[in-house]
Amino acid sequence: MRPDTPAENVDHAAEAARLERTAGLYPEDAEALLLRAAAHLELSGDRPAATTLYDRLLSSATDLDHPHLVRALKASNLWEYGHEAEARAIIEGIRVAAPRDPAPWVIIAEALESHDELEAAHETFTEAARLLLTDVEEPPYATHPVLFGRHRVRRMLGAPHDDWDTLADSLNTAPVPLDELHDPNRVWSLGSSNPAELAAEISRLRAELGTYREALSRPFPVAILHWPAEELAELVADYPALAEEYPSYEAHLATTESSLRELSASGTANLGIVTGTVPSYEAFAASEGTTPADPTLLPQYATTLAARGRAIPWPPERRAQCWCGSGRTYGECHGTDAHTA
Repeated sequence: MRPDTPAENVDHAAEAARLERTAGLYPEDAEALLLRAAAHLELSGDRPAATTLYDRLLSSATDLDHPHLVRALKASNLWEYGHEAEARAIIEGIRVAAPRDPAPWVIIAEALESHDELEAAHETFTEAARLLLTDVEEPPYATHPVLFGRHRVRRMLGAPHDDWDTLADSLNTAPVPLDELHDPNRVWSLGSSNPAELAAEISRLRAELGTYREALSRPFPVAILHWPAEELAELVADYPALAEEYPSYEAHLATTESSLRELSASGTANLGIVTGTVPSYEAFAASEGTTPADPTLLPQYATTLAARGRAIPWPPERRAQCWCGSGRTYGECHGTDAHTA
C-alpha cells in the first residue's frame, strides 16, 4: 500500500502496524520498512508516533543506509506539530554535514519552504545544487527535485533566471513549462470567476499532478532478479530444474538487461534490480510452502525483495558502476548498445 493513498481508502494506522511487524521479520530491511510505516503514521495524524519510529531508527545499533534522510524526515515531521526549534537544529546539522544524497536536501528545503522560510529554502536548495552538480556533465535523475525546487522558490522570490534555472527548464518533462507551474500568480487564478482562467489553471494542475503520479506510480520498482555468479552456480547445482531458466551466467546477465530495456520501451516506469542469494531464496520458498526448484517462484521472490526495499533503480547513471558487479561503469558495460543484442 502506497503511503500517498488517500486516507479514505486505507487505514494508515493499521498499515503502519503491519509494516512494523514485517520489519520485525526482516531486520535487514527494517530501515526501508519503518520509514514507510512512519509515513503512514504522519498521514494518520499521529506525528508523535512517527517521531518515535524515526528515533528508533536513529538509536539503532545497526548502521543506517540513509541516516541523513531519517533525520530530515524527523525534522520535517517535528516542525508540523510544533517542535520548530528542534526541527531547525536538525536542519542546520544536515546542512553542516553536507550529505551527497539529494533526498535529505530536498526534504529540509521543502520544510523551510512550507513554513514560508523562502530565503532559507533558497539557500538550502542552492547549497545542494552547488555540492551535487558542480562539474557534473549530466545531472543524475535523483538531483532533478533539487533543481525543480530551487526554480520554484526563486519564482516565489521574484529572482531572475540563472544557469541552474535554465537547466531545470531543460530537464522538465511536463507539458507545462516550469515558469507556468511555479508562477506565484497562479494562486489568484484559483479565485477567478473567469471560466477561461479557471480552465487554464485546471490544465496546469493536471500536468503537475501527472508528473507526481509518474514519480509515485508504484510503491516499489518493477524489479528483475539478478544472481551474482557464485550464487547462480550454487542455485543451479542445488536445483538443476532451474538450469533451463539460467543456461549460463552470461545469458542471465544479457537477459536481465534486455528484459529491463523491453519494459522501459513499453512505457513501464520505476524499474529496478534486486539481487538474490540462495539462503534467502530457500527461506522464501519455505515461507510459501513450495520447492525452490519451481521456476514460477522466481518472479514472486523478486517482487518480495523489491517490496522490502532491496531494489536498486535501473538504469544506473552511465558513470555509475554497472549493476552486474563487473566493476566497470554502466556506460562501459551493460549500458552499451552491444548488450541489446
